[in-house]
Amino acid sequence: MGASAAENVRCFSPDADTLALSGELTFATAAQALREGAHALAAGAPSRLDLKGVTRVDGAGLACILALVAEASRNGRRLHVLNLPDGLRALARVSDTEMLLSAA
Repeated sequence: MGASAAENVRCFSPDADTLALSGELTFATAAQALREGAHALAAGAPSRLDLKGVTRVDGAGLACILALVAEASRNGRRLHVLNLPDGLRALARVSDTEMLLSAA
């Protein structure tokens, strides 16, 4: 069989101010990415969410990103989303959530 969902997305901090996601951010991996991302936000104070390494995204991935932005906001911080993949930008535009990502 193929790789498990846990192997398809990675959440890491390349520096103290950045939380990065890489791999596939889809229905199969979004819950894991959200858990790991929320944990990283609680443990530190990253102000950037870098999506440069995201190779595939769907609506659940968009929901994950929006939830991470909201989590940072609840903690009194802004999370600037960087390097939005084209597919994510298109999903945000169609679902009328693009302003939530650009405002972050």
